[in-house]
Amino acid sequence: MKFGMNSLAWQSPFSDPLGQFEKAKKYGCDIYEIAAEDFSSFSTDAVNEAKKVTGIETPTVVGALGETRDVSSDNPEYRKIGVQYIKDTVDLCPKIGAKVIAGPFYSAVGKARQCTEDQKKQAWDWAVENLRVCAAYANDKGVKIAIEPLNRFETDFINTVDQALDLIARIDMPGVGLLLDTFHMNIEESNIPAAIRSAKGKIYDIHCCANNRGTPGEDNFDWPAIVAALRDAGYDDYCLIESFTPDCVEIAKAASVWRPFAKSPEAIAENGIPFLRKVFG
Repeated sequence: MKFGMNSLAWQSPFSDPLGQFEKAKKYGCDIYEIAAEDFSSFSTDAVNEAKKVTGIETPTVVGALGETRDVSSDNPEYRKIGVQYIKDTVDLCPKIGAKVIAGPFYSAVGKARQCTEDQKKQAWDWAVENLRVCAAYANDKGVKIAIEPLNRFETDFINTVDQALDLIARIDMPGVGLLLDTFHMNIEESNIPAAIRSAKGKIYDIHCCANNRGTPGEDNFDWPAIVAALRDAGYDDYCLIESFTPDCVEIAKAASVWRPFAKSPEAIAENGIPFLRKVFG
């Protein structure tokens, strides 16, 4: 297992590859997960140079899905923009050595509504149609797509592993799997280890986050049970801590980021990375 931080914990938008990777190295990270909020805020050359200098790897990229990047939106222009955004995120991957794009690509973060059955069916149809196009595009580039269930306060669409597996089955394309996030699972799953095991063979990324988005280990989780479930599911790739700086313009409001989650953003890595290394053994 390789351990690291998601960029949203420290910087938004991501714009300082060397500074960020040096910080990640300082706190014992193997990897760094870039949130692709704004492609113009960094250069791939700078990312690759920072990787060379620090030895930090960038195997995964997460999407930042605001209102205009919604492939299941009622607005056809937003659906079009959403598909292009996912394709652009896929295109970033081979340029920086990433293998997976991950996130709630089925909808905009923060879109939580009371929907009729007809509205739900239409949203599913649009999501499946557009994500099938994206999956074909990603497959041609050798990139996997990891769908992330979010909690009920951040989306009305995919909240549980079962729902995400249903979506993946409907998309019915190779290279489409799951990003599991323990923060969201804590709200939505009645049994986190069982939910993890049910996703065996489909887990492409994992966010090991505290129940309050703070430091893993300073929470109420049964981490040994979570680790055992991931091992039973055959997952041993990337373990990222995702937290948020309040500067996250794209999703701060949608994710209800109202306060700091630790004494400093760095403290989450300083204490969380050693804890995860220990609990994963």
